[in-house]
Amino acid sequence: MVNMTLSIPEELHSKIRQFSEIRWSEVARKAIEQRVHDLEIMEKIASKSRLTKKDALEISKRINKAAAKRFLSAK
Repeated sequence: MVNMTLSIPEELHSKIRQFSEIRWSEVARKAIEQRVHDLEIMEKIASKSRLTKKDALEISKRINKAAAKRFLSAK
């Protein structure tokens, strides 16, 4: 198995130290595994998509605009 060094903010380190019974390396490993799995699925879906990058950016823009409108009207 390969070792990896991870930098975290001091405040987070202080909080982690309060839970010394937790195997934090295992927590990090599982989180990384899950993220890689999610990215692989997204790549698989995207590779079959007929959308262009321009299409995806336009959809993203519309979603952001609609979300902002909904958020602002909820206030």
